[in-house]
Amino acid sequence: MKICFPAEALNGMESTVYGHFGSAPGFVIVDTQDMSLEEVRNGDQHHAHGMCQPLKALGGRPVDAVVVAAIGAGALMKLQAQGISVYRATQGTVRENLDLIREKKLASFDLSFTCQGHGDMSGGCAHS
Repeated sequence: MKICFPAEALNGMESTVYGHFGSAPGFVIVDTQDMSLEEVRNGDQHHAHGMCQPLKALGGRPVDAVVVAAIGAGALMKLQAQGISVYRATQGTVRENLDLIREKKLASFDLSFTCQGHGDMSGGCAHS
């Protein structure tokens, strides 16, 4: 399984999981079969609000799951439409969140916890 983690900085397994999918500077993709990893710069980081293109952000790299602290409804629906599972990350590193997902301790994202915008910090954002 290939799991994608949006990251503040690309530091391998010690990368801190970033608070948002679309505006993350980069992504750490871990293949759980052989524990290899790939670091990818976000190819869609400077998109207009609500216009995130997740597969463009990942440079077309295939993933099975995304682990992120917060995500917009559009990006969530686009990922799910591609058969990609999305899980709610906890604060911490890729390694810490990878351990939690392997232990089945991360919840799946649903639309009620997606970001609705941040102009006034309202709207069901998971980290508001």
